[in-house]
Amino acid sequence: MSHGKTREDKTCLNCGHTVEERYCPHCGQENIEPKQPFHYLFTHFIEDFTHYDGEFWKTIKYLLLKPGKLTKEYLAGKRQLYVAPVKLYIFISFITFFLPPLISSSEEESSELEKKTHIAKEVEKEKAKDEKITQITDNLKQNLSKEQLNKDSLESKQIVKDIKVTEVNGNDIDTDALGETEDGKLSVLGAKNMKQFDSLYSRDKKKNNEITYAFLKPFAKKVFHMQEQGLSSRFIMDKFKETMVHTLPKALFIYLPIFALFLWIFHNKKKWWYFDHGIFTLHYFSFLLLGTLILIFLDRITDLLPDYGALNLLIILINMAAIIYMSIYFFIAHHRVYESSRTMSIFKGVFLFMINFIGIIFMGLLLMYASFMMMH
Repeated sequence: MSHGKTREDKTCLNCGHTVEERYCPHCGQENIEPKQPFHYLFTHFIEDFTHYDGEFWKTIKYLLLKPGKLTKEYLAGKRQLYVAPVKLYIFISFITFFLPPLISSSEEESSELEKKTHIAKEVEKEKAKDEKITQITDNLKQNLSKEQLNKDSLESKQIVKDIKVTEVNGNDIDTDALGETEDGKLSVLGAKNMKQFDSLYSRDKKKNNEITYAFLKPFAKKVFHMQEQGLSSRFIMDKFKETMVHTLPKALFIYLPIFALFLWIFHNKKKWWYFDHGIFTLHYFSFLLLGTLILIFLDRITDLLPDYGALNLLIILINMAAIIYMSIYFFIAHHRVYESSRTMSIFKGVFLFMINFIGIIFMGLLLMYASFMMMH
């Protein structure tokens, strides 16, 4: 690949070594004029993209359709034809972080509109209640008849009851950690606000529940605060999912050395180095991120398509096939890379899959909690 006009001077501008041909044998820099015509920017971009494009699409093809192929090629020393494992993981992590918010921007705009509409309705309700209370108070001051007084008094009590925070009745509480009330709002352990949550905690101080309450209290405070800001339950859950997608690449990157450690423990230490297991893990996690991104796109496409039974069934089948393929991908890649017998490969694969599944689920729970706390 060549760019720009070659310099007549054979001294490398980067390191000072003599350049016999186009590229410096010491640092690899191309010996071209530092100032080039404006069109050079475009030709340079096209040539670089075409060069990277060939590596990239070949790498993606093997990553998706040939489990373990990239790892075997890399460990065999064939590294120039493919994107390096770390670069691949960083690139896929970037697009997993960057693209979902772009394709869901219209949904966020509609959610913001929904938020404003919801706040406006709540303001109107409160205004109507205040006007009603004022009207009743004025009527009371005008010495109305006893019958009218009693009627207005009942209306006043009902309005005040609606405005005041309802006390928690322990017998009526729904014990689900996160639920939805009849009016479409989120509840935590059945409580609709922090006063109810604290009241529930004070009435149920069993030792086996103290940890649960301590863990859920910041979570509940966050939920109720967001609802007080006028956010609907749908908007909160959508933001939560978006935050999860953003944090997933970082969580997998943190878990990467642990995953590689388990592989190292269960394989021959003389034949397989920890480095080898790290390469396998980078490729496998890159596949998981790419698979997750594909599932997100399928979900977005489903939202845009018309609601036809046959079409919906086809999309459901495609999603199920993708999830099944993502589940068995590890076993296929593990068998091809480590080249053990089918029986031993299945035995080790199942054991490793179960251990890491539990580990990733545990990290996922911490991730869900942290993601919700970081929402704004």
